[in-house]
Formats: sequence, structure tokens, C-alpha cells
Amino acid sequence: MRIDIWTDVVCPFCFIGKEHLNQALESFEHADDVEVHWRAFELDPSLPAQPDSTLAEAIAKKYGASVEESAARQRQMAQLLQTYGVEFNWEDAKFGNTLDAHRLIQFAQTKGKGAELQDALMRAYLENSQNIAEHPTLLAAAKKVGLDASEAQAVLDSDDFREAVHQDEAQGAQIGIRGVPFFVFDGKFAVSGAQPKEVFDQALDQAWADSKNLLNNPEQGSSCCGGGGCCS
Repeated sequence: MRIDIWTDVVCPFCFIGKEHLNQALESFEHADDVEVHWRAFELDPSLPAQPDSTLAEAIAKKYGASVEESAARQRQMAQLLQTYGVEFNWEDAKFGNTLDAHRLIQFAQTKGKGAELQDALMRAYLENSQNIAEHPTLLAAAKKVGLDASEAQAVLDSDDFREAVHQDEAQGAQIGIRGVPFFVFDGKFAVSGAQPKEVFDQALDQAWADSKNLLNNPEQGSSCCGGGGCCS
């Protein structure tokens, strides 16, 4: 079975959705026969490498909300992430461009390290307030998960995997993805948002049995991040 997951590394709900899927896979009797493929989705491709505003300011601008309202949402998100053992330092978070992060994740997948790098980069952003657009941050995460530093540097110094990222985004748009996380099981069953573990349990069972096709009419979950920011 193949699971394709569209995410962005600066999306808190993507981290939560990833954790719920992992929990479901732990209890899925056919887990050894599941292949996970990470697909790229940039929440805001126009973001600069060096953020010129705080996270609360950036989200407020995207939503058309006040900075105070945006900050309140980030505090709520931080409280939610604490239940997953993650301390979200949102006040210091650096909401920068994620294209190079996605390119490096594509490279990591060719080495069997996609999931590990995805997790490392998410934690670098959420817990350590690191700028995911900066190459030293990306290289540190690559080395942490066991990737060859010189190979990772070569990827970052080139345009390698840029087209693969854009192809992921184009395919996502084609099947109607408006926010992430978004999970597609064997190209037939879709789960949108950071749904509870039980939803992933059901999706795994349904995909394995090939009994119902949800891809043509996926329900847009509320726990997701999209071009307008993260909803709750």
C-alpha cells in the first residue's frame, strides 16, 4: 500500500496529522507493506528566505485578522502541541520560505530518510524557532538523520528536485488539495486535515480492502493549514 502525504514543514497541523498516522500504523497489521511518500505543499511560496515579520504578524496579514487575534491562535496551537510533547516557541518562530526544505526532503526520500528529515525539520521550526529557509538549518537536520552532508550541500547549491516539488504541487492542485496535511491512500482514499487516529485506522482498513473511493470527493478537514494560514 502507498500513502502520499502533502505537507509543509512549517504547518503545525501537519506534525499532528503525521503523529496520528504513525499511531495508526503502529496498530495496523499490514504496516510492513505500507510505503509513505512525502509530497510538497508550500503554504506561501512568496515568502522570503529571511522573514520580515513575526509569525503572529504574518498569519494576521494572511487572514486579515488583528495581530492580537493571530497571537491568541498561536497560543492555542502551542497548548495543543504540548499534548504531543512539543513546546511550540511561536513568539520566536521564523516563518520563512520552505522551497529548499522540500527539495532536501525529496533528496532524503531517495536515501530512505524522508520521514526522518520531515520530522527533524518540523521540530527545528516548532521547538527551536529555526529558520527553515536557511541552509545551515537544513544541513544540520540532514546530518542529524544520517544524510551525507556533502551530498545535501550539493542539492542545496543546485536546482535539484525543484521540478519534483513543483510537480507535487501541481498534482495536489489537480486533485483539489487546498490545505495540508492531506493524505491519499493508494490513490483512492483521501483524508484531509489532522484527523484523529481512528480516522486513519479506518482509512488504512478501507484502502487495504479497496472497498470505497473517497478521492473524488474528499471532505476538507478543519484541522489543516492552507494558503490562508492554519485553521483550527
